[in-house]
Amino acid sequence: MMAVMSGVTVANLYYNQPLLEMMRHDLGCSVIQANGVTVATQLGYVLGLLFITPMADLYSHRRIVTVCLSAAGVASLMIASAGSIWAVWGASLLLGAGSVVAQLFIPIAGQYARPEHKARDIGIVLAGLLSGILLSRVVSGAVAMWAGWRSVYLGACGVMLLSIVAMLALLPRMQRNFEGSYGALLRSVLDIFRGHPRIRLNALRAALSMGAMLAVWSCLAFHLAGPPFYAGSHVAGSMGLCGAAGALVAGGVGNLLPRLGLRRFCFIGTVLQMLAWCGSWLWGYSYLGLALAIIALDIALQFMQVGNQSASIAEMPEASNRINTIFMTTFFVGGCLGTFLAGWGWHLLGWTGVCLVGFLMAASAFALTCLRWK
Repeated sequence: MMAVMSGVTVANLYYNQPLLEMMRHDLGCSVIQANGVTVATQLGYVLGLLFITPMADLYSHRRIVTVCLSAAGVASLMIASAGSIWAVWGASLLLGAGSVVAQLFIPIAGQYARPEHKARDIGIVLAGLLSGILLSRVVSGAVAMWAGWRSVYLGACGVMLLSIVAMLALLPRMQRNFEGSYGALLRSVLDIFRGHPRIRLNALRAALSMGAMLAVWSCLAFHLAGPPFYAGSHVAGSMGLCGAAGALVAGGVGNLLPRLGLRRFCFIGTVLQMLAWCGSWLWGYSYLGLALAIIALDIALQFMQVGNQSASIAEMPEASNRINTIFMTTFFVGGCLGTFLAGWGWHLLGWTGVCLVGFLMAASAFALTCLRWK
């Protein structure tokens, strides 16, 4: 259940990626402004991670879920009826914040799983989350070609209403893990961040990898709209099927972590991402080249996220929601940075600029891992 519902809610973050070119034409805005829709959604998610996710240690999960999904439904309606790119930005910020409930389930899996199954169970929830990311791009691209991009968000509103019903029926009541005020809870998050350098390292490595992966999706619709492809949103969305490889390996990757160790995991992930970006630059004007690059980037991200997130939660399992707040906030800050820089890379150098941004972010994660190897 947690895997399925994680996928349904996280999909809100990625509906826009195949639609950016359609939004740009409909709303009469620039490429940079259209790219800002993705940045705003991810920034909203970061704010939700920072200020909402810690509440799960203090307040009822069911109450948090109801409020967040209601906000996401309202934001979806606002985007569907928006008349300017600025309105889409504002509603996207709210949509991102409301979609943060997907991250409540990863700490639950880490906290209540047996120690030997911790990484595996987190990987299963991540597989559901990744499936939502995958299907969101495919569905949004196809629906937009058939009924327009606004219909995607009308459908998203309906999904959020159904999700509220399902969550309230299936989500169990859980004990809180923190005694005190909300302010004290946020201060404890800061104390954990200051006092655990390994958590900071794990989160930073994964964040750079997230930025390297999202760079491709932030500009893929623009790339496919031009020569030699001249493709629509349904093609950009269908490229999301390449991410199935990442979803398929996520559950199995966790089983390898105890044998390989975290650092080897990070070397595998970063090297694979750097190779993927080199391939994307060399063969990125063919569908096969793009497909192989996306597959490699998604698989590499699973090594980085599953490994670093499992290691972070293992540092303080009794504070799993707060650890997840630190990790995922940093993780999506990296995603925002990669999306923003890729937009400017496209503006300045086209596809070559996007490839350069992705490669440099992966190389930074690799360098960080090399330094810690000593």
